[in-house]
Amino acid sequence: MWVDGSWAVVLLGISVVSGVSGDFGPPAAAVPLALLLCLVVALRRRMPEKMLLLATAVGLAQLITDVEKGPADFALLVIVYTVAAEGARWASRFALVAGLCAAPVAHLRWPNETSVAAGVAATIFMTVPFALAWVLGDSIRTRRAYFAQLEERATRLEKEREAQSKVAVAAERARIARELHDVVAHNVSVMVVQADGAAYVLDAAPDQAKKALETISSTGRQALAEMRRLLGVLRTGEHQEAGEYVPQPDVQQIEDLVEQCRGHGLPVDFKVEGTPRPLPSGVELTAYRIVQEALTNTRKHGGPNAGASVRLVYFDDGLGLLVEDDGKGAPHELYEEGGFDGQGHGLIGMRERVGMVGGTLDAGPRPGGGFRISALLPLKPA
Repeated sequence: MWVDGSWAVVLLGISVVSGVSGDFGPPAAAVPLALLLCLVVALRRRMPEKMLLLATAVGLAQLITDVEKGPADFALLVIVYTVAAEGARWASRFALVAGLCAAPVAHLRWPNETSVAAGVAATIFMTVPFALAWVLGDSIRTRRAYFAQLEERATRLEKEREAQSKVAVAAERARIARELHDVVAHNVSVMVVQADGAAYVLDAAPDQAKKALETISSTGRQALAEMRRLLGVLRTGEHQEAGEYVPQPDVQQIEDLVEQCRGHGLPVDFKVEGTPRPLPSGVELTAYRIVQEALTNTRKHGGPNAGASVRLVYFDDGLGLLVEDDGKGAPHELYEEGGFDGQGHGLIGMRERVGMVGGTLDAGPRPGGGFRISALLPLKPA
């Protein structure tokens, strides 16, 4: 407003001087029309469409009152440029048509040339500035739209990056939650069983109670070690020595897991078929966690006299797992997808783990009683 207002004042001063001298028509009409055209310059950015209509009305008034072209008519070029750059589309098209018609109409109203050729040349010469003003304004509009599109695209990409980061964080948290569930559910269930057994034989068999307490202690230490390893990835800015963390479990440790379950009173038949060989770390961790969760569920839901069997089958293109028990089995809602009561997170975690490595999982009750979990883990993730 300050810049446009300053130019409007300069233009008004020149127009008033020219109007008073009578060079461009009667002063009584020339000065008010010049004032209105200067107002168009002052308010062109705030209300471009309205100022375009005002400039058109002033131009028609010039034709009617016989006020010839003067310095104030420079405002017509300014408003044509402004509307083409910032105004509505209809106003831009209207400004282009009106600008192209201004010079021919002015020549017909005030003919000064002696020949037709000179009149046509003068008309073309006066039309070019209007065309250039509109083209310049329209190019400015296109340039601004292009930069606005670039800014919008950059903003959208930034939001997409933030969304991807949030998804990655959520996936990592879900992985850690699954790991914590497997560690805590397995080890705590062992500790509960041993604690109950120790309390039962504390007076009758102190040696067995002492052995149970030692098992509770070692199991708790193992759980703490794995939880430190898992929670360590959540720490930032802290340097932890590698010796504080235990390695991730693999297929070779399944036999140790089975022996641990046997020591806790759960009979487990363990067999390996095929030729054992190193597997991808993700596949080995998934296999270990599936067996761990399956045996934990057997202890929790199988009953006091339940037994289990674990089969590992090495195929050419993957690893097969079969864990069965002859107990009473888990409630139906616990092995449904999701579980209606929010339980069954262990089986949900199994499905997620198997899905991450591109495998398949089948979990459900056996026809003859008990529970069965079957999984096929390919060597190459899908």
